[in-house]
Amino acid sequence: MEYNKAFRNALEVVKEEIKSILKEKETAIIAIDGRCGSGKTTLANAISEDFNCNVFHMDDFYLPLEKRTKERLDESGGNIDRQRFLEEVIVPARNSEAVFYKAFDCKLQSLKPTVTMKPKSIVIIEGSYSCHNDFYALYDLHIFLTILSETQKERIIKRNGEDGYKAFENKWIPFEEKYFKEQDVKSKCELVFEMG
Repeated sequence: MEYNKAFRNALEVVKEEIKSILKEKETAIIAIDGRCGSGKTTLANAISEDFNCNVFHMDDFYLPLEKRTKERLDESGGNIDRQRFLEEVIVPARNSEAVFYKAFDCKLQSLKPTVTMKPKSIVIIEGSYSCHNDFYALYDLHIFLTILSETQKERIIKRNGEDGYKAFENKWIPFEEKYFKEQDVKSKCELVFEMG
């Protein structure tokens, strides 16, 4: 895949950081957080092309309908099933154990069959809310990707269409921005990249 200069630079910096962590630790757990459309999934996939690693997506841990109370959705990062993510992914990965988890299917609003991931020395967690306070301390590296609002809009429309963008504009982007602000996510990350 052809990447722009900002992306290539970010990728090289992150790869060097991972190598540095692995000189000190057997397992490196990396969080890639940031604004929608900024390239979190693309960066995680690019890292996995050069390293033998497990990649987990925060989108797989959206909160099921039965848990979506007004009180819960008013919380910072309340639309993520944080407890399930912590128990099924972060704790076993931190202990270098196999991970058994069920991804949430947003279209069907139900959990998919269990996926098994054998332990690997590099674990990438990508997606908004990955640096949530509930799991922040369990990572070895925190990355934040940001993007200009116009570029963000263009990328979301290209990926999700005009109607899809309206859902992001009215719901998902405000959810993210609330979380970024309340938990001061950007300033807590060791690496911050402007992606366009």
